[in-house]
Amino acid sequence: MPSLYFRKLWKHIPEERNEVMNLPFFLAHRIYRDNDPARQVSRPAVLIAMTGIAIGLAVMIVAVSVIVGFKKEVRDKIAGFGAHIQITNLNAGSLYESLPVSMTAAELDSLRAGAGIRHVQRYSLKAGMIKTDEAFQGMLLKGIGPDYDTEFFRRHLLEGEMPQFSDTASSNRVVVSRSLADKLKLKLGDKMDTYFIQDDIRARRLTIAGIYQTNLTEFDDLYLVTDLYTVNRLNRWEADRFSGLELTVDDYSRLEDITWELASALEGKTDRYGQEFCARNIEQLNPGIFAWLGILDVNIWVILVLMIGVAGFTMISGLLIIIIERTSMIGVLKSLGADNRTIRHLFLWFSVFLIGRGMLWGNVIGLAFYVVQRCFGLFKLDPATYYMDTVPVSFNLWIFLLLNAGTLLASVLMLVGPSYLITRIRPADSMRYE
Repeated sequence: MPSLYFRKLWKHIPEERNEVMNLPFFLAHRIYRDNDPARQVSRPAVLIAMTGIAIGLAVMIVAVSVIVGFKKEVRDKIAGFGAHIQITNLNAGSLYESLPVSMTAAELDSLRAGAGIRHVQRYSLKAGMIKTDEAFQGMLLKGIGPDYDTEFFRRHLLEGEMPQFSDTASSNRVVVSRSLADKLKLKLGDKMDTYFIQDDIRARRLTIAGIYQTNLTEFDDLYLVTDLYTVNRLNRWEADRFSGLELTVDDYSRLEDITWELASALEGKTDRYGQEFCARNIEQLNPGIFAWLGILDVNIWVILVLMIGVAGFTMISGLLIIIIERTSMIGVLKSLGADNRTIRHLFLWFSVFLIGRGMLWGNVIGLAFYVVQRCFGLFKLDPATYYMDTVPVSFNLWIFLLLNAGTLLASVLMLVGPSYLITRIRPADSMRYE
């Protein structure tokens, strides 16, 4: 008999505890912890409710982890080819045959000392063509010097080495991508003929010193890396001139602010050749790619809303079943003087316990997926389509905590309305459930 069970339960409440402790919380906790099958609420209802919460939260953690990881991976690869901010000639536009700029050593040191700037490096570009016995391919020769951070190319190097390129001498060595080497049937150590057209045709025979692969096809098929000195000679530029500067920032979230600060500081300034400067970040230089990445944020919100909705409605169904099953207990509580508010809070606390257990399992599943994918890369992708060979994942503690807090808050708020069903139960009506 439910009434007999409640009387036994009531006897277990010490007076001291009753004075200092929330009664609905205490009763909900005792009901939740009761292991007697005859006294437990409907097991299927509880399991369905917890499963809905667990699956919903796990899907949200996995989805956010994958989408954030994908965006970060693509962004980092683009930044690897051009850093976060580029300072170029104002009149260069987006042409590969860019006009040069010049900066003194003191001006470069001043940039490096700027707030939020982690690294500054020079580069020069020269558009040309590779010709073999069987094919030819357009390309962009990028010259770098000893101040260039080559960690990105070293990380994606498949064969050979990343030479220590110079700005004072030519090594005639070059690093190419795997996709470009495969197209032209070239391998490590091969010599290839390159041609550059300006006022006249200039040729260079370069030796392949390394082969890299980032799977970012748009850039892999375009860039070859060699000495800054070589490219400057091809462009017939003085030693103190270059296509531009690449700047890496400490905090990507401040990219727009730092870009604006640099643009403001460089506005109206000219180098010793009378050329004006222009500062643009990678999002301004690659608007199409970053607009596409921005669409992924919409996908995140759609997934979050759908999963919270599914989890919430599953929990509502479970709560309604539990309330119906405990109608007799509700009648006993009301007959003993408990008001509707107290009883509503009892069932809301009971729901919080169920939500908490479901969230625990959801976190375990979501974090397990992250760890397994991070360590072993079990889920593969087609690099030609997705720019990477495995599903990328990224973990952000703040996003993780917000997902948990949002799930808990949304689920509880969705249960407030159904809990008012308790107000329609009268002690006299509960007698037929005995």
